[in-house]
Amino acid sequence: MREIIMCTFLTLDGVMQAPGGPDEDAESGFTHGGWQKPASDDEVGAAVAGWYEHSDAMLLGRRTYEIFASYWPTADPANPFTARMNAMRKYVASRTLTSVEWQNSTLLRGDVVDALRELKASDGGRINVVGSGDLAQTLMRHGLVDEYRLTIHPVVLGTGKRLFADGAVPTALEPVSVSTTKGGTVVGVYRPTGQPGYDSY
Repeated sequence: MREIIMCTFLTLDGVMQAPGGPDEDAESGFTHGGWQKPASDDEVGAAVAGWYEHSDAMLLGRRTYEIFASYWPTADPANPFTARMNAMRKYVASRTLTSVEWQNSTLLRGDVVDALRELKASDGGRINVVGSGDLAQTLMRHGLVDEYRLTIHPVVLGTGKRLFADGAVPTALEPVSVSTTKGGTVVGVYRPTGQPGYDSY
């Protein structure tokens, strides 16, 4: 059974939208694209690189796939991450794409939840979900996330798409590892353990 790992950059108020640049995702009038780099540091980069050491595939929604496919094939080959991103197997969940051209990419066909369950049951290593907000919501609703790897940056935006949006399934999380970088970013790894517990003081 393969594990699906949610790898996400978040603001302190939980926004995941457009961390990488102003033109990444302006849906719903979002004007804060590119917020992640100024709130990051070298330790964050090292942690994120480590997320890929024991994973052999990525799972991407359409928008994230298109952003990555337009950048990584021609990215600086001196960047050690370039070869890794191009070589990894990519699975793409989309209702509108009819083909995927980036090397080692496979378009998931049919019902996405059935395709994801079949993917989890296949042979292979861990699968990282990167960005892909709509796909993330589908995975969480159907209990398909095995682990969350989150960087929580010291910035508040007040608007934008959130990973744990309204209507998220109540879930208890067990911390696997949590650390804080010199720049104040919390790097946390958490695994779902079922329903939250409730008590009173």
